[in-house]
Amino acid sequence: MTTFDKRQEGFEKKFALDEEQKFKALARRNKLLGLWAAEKLGKSGAEADAYAKEVVAADFEEAGDNDVLRKVAGDLAGHGVSDAEVRKKMDELLPEAVAQVKAGQ
Repeated sequence: MTTFDKRQEGFEKKFALDEEQKFKALARRNKLLGLWAAEKLGKSGAEADAYAKEVVAADFEEAGDNDVLRKVAGDLAGHGVSDAEVRKKMDELLPEAVAQVKAGQ
């Protein structure tokens, strides 16, 4: 294996690791968002955890964040929470989720 091949392999491994971290951070953000929304919906305990899992699963419907936003905003529509507020909360929770994933939580 040449030096070039070793470098290429190193870059590929780094890319794969970065993508895995990104996936985990988005899933963590969605879970945190689900727990936040569950609280707004008056859910707690196992019911809140189950709702958070629904929010995480909603992210697999289509690429991007729109599926998660649509689910949570739709569920909170009758509770005085706007789409903009949900989007803002998603943006606020992402750095927290990244830090938790990096810390191995």
